Amino acid sequence: MKKLMLLILAVSTLQLSACTLVEKVNSSVDYVTQTTEHIQTLGDFAERAPRMIKDAASNPETKQELENQLIVIRNEIEQFNLKSVPAIAKDIHQQVVEKNKVLLDEINKVIVNGHLALDKLQNSQLLATISDITLLLNRIQNLIP
Repeated sequence: MKKLMLLILAVSTLQLSACTLVEKVNSSVDYVTQTTEHIQTLGDFAERAPRMIKDAASNPETKQELENQLIVIRNEIEQFNLKSVPAIAKDIHQQVVEKNKVLLDEINKVIVNGHLALDKLQNSQLLATISDITLLLNRIQNLIP
């Protein structure tokens, strides 16, 4: 009877350990997926932005679209920075958050009183900051075992 109880205890312990491991892996996969999407959104914007900035000088609709996209990105960054992070990703997440804060500062410099200041955007480091963030993508994707 004791052997049976020990066997049941051992099996139960292994199952709990396996469940914890699966939860950690799932959490890591979710984090990598969400972070990859965040960085790809920034990268997509950075690809479109130079043309939009050029067009916005003569097209108020493009300027408004650019302003709207920057506001959406700002909101997404603020939400991303509050994300809970699996232990395996804490260091890289902190790096992304630090770069995101720099990007937020850049966005806040070009959105003045709720409106895009195109001249400030043209002279900003916004696109360079996004480029810095996208460089972290490979490290993030390597978090998945």
